[in-house]
Amino acid sequence: MQTTTQAAVETTGTVPLAESSQPARLISLDVFRGLTVMAMILVNNPGDWGHIYAPLEHAHWHGCTPTDLIFPFFLFIVGVSIVYALDGARRQPETHGRTMVRILKRSAILFGLGLLGALYPKFEFETVRIPGVLARISWVFLVCGLLFLKTTRRQQIGLLAFVLVFYNVLLQVVPVPDYGAANLEAGTNLGAWLDRVVFTENHLWKNSRTWDPEGLLGTLPAIGTGLLGMLTAQWLRHKDVEQATRVAWLFVAGGAAVLLGLIWNGWFPINKSLWTSSYVLYTGGLAMMALAALYWLTDVQNHRGWWTKPALAYGVNAITVFLLSAIVSKTLNLIKVGDMMLRAWLYNTFFTPYFSPINASLAGALVCVLIWLGVLWVMYKKGIIIKV
Repeated sequence: MQTTTQAAVETTGTVPLAESSQPARLISLDVFRGLTVMAMILVNNPGDWGHIYAPLEHAHWHGCTPTDLIFPFFLFIVGVSIVYALDGARRQPETHGRTMVRILKRSAILFGLGLLGALYPKFEFETVRIPGVLARISWVFLVCGLLFLKTTRRQQIGLLAFVLVFYNVLLQVVPVPDYGAANLEAGTNLGAWLDRVVFTENHLWKNSRTWDPEGLLGTLPAIGTGLLGMLTAQWLRHKDVEQATRVAWLFVAGGAAVLLGLIWNGWFPINKSLWTSSYVLYTGGLAMMALAALYWLTDVQNHRGWWTKPALAYGVNAITVFLLSAIVSKTLNLIKVGDMMLRAWLYNTFFTPYFSPINASLAGALVCVLIWLGVLWVMYKKGIIIKV
């Protein structure tokens, strides 16, 4: 990881974007990324996991809550960022070799950081979870980055359609070894079987050890989410179309994707853990419309008031705050105060006496977001950007 003190340089969590003074820069993308990461910190850090408002929890299995939008929004943003970061290199075939090496390197670093976060603090290599959020981001960035360099927009559309249909067939037609007929149940679907074969139960999500919500097979449609982001960015960069027209058609495309996802949900249910094809279209369509709205407000109408500042502070150090927040949370559970761990002591001292259980949990999560905003704001004002 590298640190820069040049305030104009920014990171997507994967690749650096252009300087803010350049016309290729999307302020809306920075804001969208920041809002997404703020939401990620909020839902990952409740004061009490036993008391959470329903919208701040993942759907139990099929279905989609606001929390289930966060990760696909981030992968969509990764796809958008790839276009803005690599478009220059794409136009210079002689540099493709060096660019591919850079993509591979950044993917490996992201994967390694994910392992580091999973290993901390006990570093038990025999039971470390190998799949994870950063691991999936690394794979999506790797594949989408290479595809952007070497394929056309029409080919990317074809690949997206193929991936979504192929994944549907895999999960609902192909029999599952040792279990029989294809199914969409948590521990017995084809993806869960593949994860146990590749990683063994020792290296899967500790809450189940029989399947993983960021498993290997589910990364295939997650790449589709990245492709949707890439296609969106290429449309936004269409210089022959007026900005208002670009925004209008992006809303149309997003609405169509949401509708198609809801229709597909009838036989291939929307499901984050399986990352179903209907889920890709539904969440990708919502991400398109969210980015279109922010693009119109911040890049076209130039409305960049106070409300964008916290999001920008989070957005420029997205991967940093995601990783550090997890490490700090684990560290607080290592330090003992009396008969309680420090995290529990802080929560029981400053929150539970003053709120109902569910509101105390929400207050703890909001304070966590604000504390990290304070840290990131200082970094933002000083131009400290940690690049992966």
